Amino acid sequence: MHKAFDLKKQRYVACKVHQLNKDWKDDKKANYIKHALREYNIHRTLNHPRIVEHYDAFEIDSNSFCTVMEYCSGHDLDFYLKQHKTIGEREARSIITQVVSALKYLNSIHPPVIHYDLKPGNILLVDGDVLGEVKVTDFGLSKVMDEDNYNPEHGMDLTSQGAGTYWYLPPECFVVGKNPPKISSKVDVWSVGIIFYQCLYGKKPFGHNQSQATILEENIILKAKDVHFPNKPTVNSEAKAFIRCCLQYRKEERYDVRQLSDHPYLQPNVGKHSRQNSSTSLAAAAAQAAAGAGVGQVQMGGSQLLQHNSTNSGGAGVVSTSSNS
Repeated sequence: MHKAFDLKKQRYVACKVHQLNKDWKDDKKANYIKHALREYNIHRTLNHPRIVEHYDAFEIDSNSFCTVMEYCSGHDLDFYLKQHKTIGEREARSIITQVVSALKYLNSIHPPVIHYDLKPGNILLVDGDVLGEVKVTDFGLSKVMDEDNYNPEHGMDLTSQGAGTYWYLPPECFVVGKNPPKISSKVDVWSVGIIFYQCLYGKKPFGHNQSQATILEENIILKAKDVHFPNKPTVNSEAKAFIRCCLQYRKEERYDVRQLSDHPYLQPNVGKHSRQNSSTSLAAAAAQAAAGAGVGQVQMGGSQLLQHNSTNSGGAGVVSTSSNS
């Protein structure tokens, strides 16, 4: 990932350089390009203050191309958790409120979009502050719920089973049978519950410290029928109830995105315990940020106006494939 400056718009941007291996066969190159273009075509249509904006894409040479996105100076949530392990409840609640706002938007557009790879590494702390704005990024595995593929009653076929980050995916993604499992935006709701739990307790509720291979081999997520909460640190009962709504094993019993966004715990004036005085103003600020306060949305004027001037050493954190990220 590189930090660059857009001379026309007079702003910094984040540039991801996609380098195709010269030794790849043509079909592998074509598949990589197809996947990148699919992500670009989904991401470029999204316009919400809690989602990193995708500005442009252009070819560099026959084996490389560049995608240009909104620049965020802070690290991602994964980096922050590795440094601090846990986040206080009011700060974690602010982050989750904003992420759910992004999911609500993704489910309100036509056709709706499932992110499918929601995790701390794909949540950017815009200024590096857990009490500040956050933005969701990386739509490489996202699913479009168009009329041809999605049935409101049953969901849509999971055609990319095996992809994704297993700690954050729900049980239905691991079901193996004659037909592909059916998924919906409730995949993202499960991910929200895992992320919130991890922020509060410093560990994942299922498969913590286990490899993806072990999770798959031992059916860890398929066995994740109940979530258990440690005694320490002390967490509000309302927060635990919210997490349980996200981590219902049967997707039919799990909240959908709209229900989650309306959950009392995320509302600005909720709170009868220690959070009441200190976090009500925070929740209001988070709700205002989620509604789009102070965030401008503009389009890229032209890739030829970009001047690469420095390497982004993790600050943008927009995508993870570059050696400079």
